[in-house]
Amino acid sequence: MAGIYYHIPFCRQKCYYCNFYVLASNKYKDVYADALLREMELRKNYIENQRVDTLYFGGGTPSSLPVKDIVKILNKTHKLFDVNPEAEITLEANPEDLTPEYLQELKKYTPVNRFSIGIQSFFDDDLEYLHRNHDGAKARLVLENAKKAGFNNLNMDLIYGIPTLTTEKWNKNLEIFFSYDIPHLSSYALTVEPKTTLEVLINQEKRENTDDGQQAQHFEILLEKTGNKGYVHYEISNFAKPGHYSKHNSIYWMGGHYLGLGPSAHSFNGTSRQWNVHNMKQYIESDAVDKIVLEKEILTPEQRYNEYVMTSLRTNWGCDIEHIRNGLGQKYVDHFLKQVQKPIENEMVVQKGSTFLITHKGKFFSDGIASDLFIVT
Repeated sequence: MAGIYYHIPFCRQKCYYCNFYVLASNKYKDVYADALLREMELRKNYIENQRVDTLYFGGGTPSSLPVKDIVKILNKTHKLFDVNPEAEITLEANPEDLTPEYLQELKKYTPVNRFSIGIQSFFDDDLEYLHRNHDGAKARLVLENAKKAGFNNLNMDLIYGIPTLTTEKWNKNLEIFFSYDIPHLSSYALTVEPKTTLEVLINQEKRENTDDGQQAQHFEILLEKTGNKGYVHYEISNFAKPGHYSKHNSIYWMGGHYLGLGPSAHSFNGTSRQWNVHNMKQYIESDAVDKIVLEKEILTPEQRYNEYVMTSLRTNWGCDIEHIRNGLGQKYVDHFLKQVQKPIENEMVVQKGSTFLITHKGKFFSDGIASDLFIVT
């Protein structure tokens, strides 16, 4: 299974916590789709004629693109690649963009069949803390509009651990989510990334810092509430009703191949990883692969081992030592089995046959557990 990711970097404004490559500007927007098509033509052989099962518009704010540009991009994709007729086609969207008119256009002219909507919170003070461009009322309205337009395969993003988000409000956010009967939830702890506006504001004491204890409490509530409602916690930050896992993100977590298009987009074909330039002007003017791709690396066996451990332990499929043995050899299995004994003793990891899984106790610490299993070179 392979996927294609289109990075759409335009935003009305940049959220304080965001560390992605985005532009709070519409400059280059009218020529951007054509630049994506040019890159697509240049890199059509990267995933080696594999069938494409998922298409994902991420950002930035893909819903800021005119529908005609989305149509143009998808038409070219179907021309150049073997796209599964039942492919999952996801569009990330912000509430301010999904007007009834825009939704009707998408429904009429495109095969987009899934939305990932960046709600983050239904409370205005949380949204102001994050520097989002919508309010709580708009967040509710867009969910109603999407369902009225016939889009039911939805994901909602919610952030927990916001300093302004009390436990009572976090419970309320989850109650509102459940009330819309949405099949998928992506929920993340607020992270203060280096060099973001949020980090600057916290250092200037203009924003309150995050609290690990609060985030751990919110995470426990999240696990309890979603479990009671029948959602499967299939990846550390993702919850879905049975049959509604994100196929595109599952490619990342299970080591599948994907082509990333657009400035800063990453690609992976099983043996190599590469990422594009982080400069819009340079990207728009690039007319050859070596001008678009900023860097490329052939993964060493140690890197492949570390990536598999990191991604597999985050999922409910777990880390299979037979997969490590078959792909990398016995010495990597031996290293894993030696290093995993401590988290097993601490009840952070449990073994089931050849598979090792993060326990409920270990879920909030999954990244640290994985890093302790890495091979450091």
